[in-house]
Amino acid sequence: MPRFALKVEYHGAPFAGWQRQKDQPSVQGAIEAALAKLEPGPHTIAAAGRTDAGVHALGQVAHCDLRRDWDPFRLSEALNYHLKPAPVAIVACVRVADDWHARFSALERQYLFRILTRRAPVTHEAGQVWHLKNDLDVDAMQAGADLLIGRHDFTTFRSTICQAESPVKTLDELRIERVNGFSGPEIHFHVRARSFLHNQVRSFVGTLERVGAGSWSPQDVGDALQAQDRAACGPVCPGHGLYLARVGYPEPVFD
Repeated sequence: MPRFALKVEYHGAPFAGWQRQKDQPSVQGAIEAALAKLEPGPHTIAAAGRTDAGVHALGQVAHCDLRRDWDPFRLSEALNYHLKPAPVAIVACVRVADDWHARFSALERQYLFRILTRRAPVTHEAGQVWHLKNDLDVDAMQAGADLLIGRHDFTTFRSTICQAESPVKTLDELRIERVNGFSGPEIHFHVRARSFLHNQVRSFVGTLERVGAGSWSPQDVGDALQAQDRAACGPVCPGHGLYLARVGYPEPVFD
């Protein structure tokens, strides 16, 4: 059966997350339903990461096995037709080796988190950014973020329902920058690692926001990390500012 890699973009607002749900809409479920319009199912696709409810993707990667050896362009066009009107798009599709796996072949995942800082309510980008009325101290947040880089026990920054076998992960990048966004000043968090714990990125951002607001010091972040206690974590920020931006593989897949 030919295997195809799909680069997927989606707006997470209507979905209970990536993973197929019995009674709730999911991105996986939407794509599998579209595949069933092309070939008899059932279909099961695998993804590089399972995003939570409300979380978006610019570069999610999934793979599917089909009976027909589709032309990749025609497959992406057909899927996009059947995905309408769901806010999901197949932005690239390629044929891959039979042993290539969207999740297990991946070397890293990159996430983007967007905070919009302005007094006025959000209109055009509602549900796509975390809206805060007051500015944040980016330098202080970066000082706190630097304490999280490297290999650590991240128990403090993972959900109590996380199913990972170990809380020990290596964080390769947590970079914070101020940018001029479409709707006003934004603060972007760029987070990169081979893999993440459940709610890890949102726990990072929510905790660092406390530093930026002046409620925590940068060293408080390091103390929270060393505590290895979920109770030491700051607030978990909302999911709608988070994007799965890119998945890295040993060799370029879509380039």
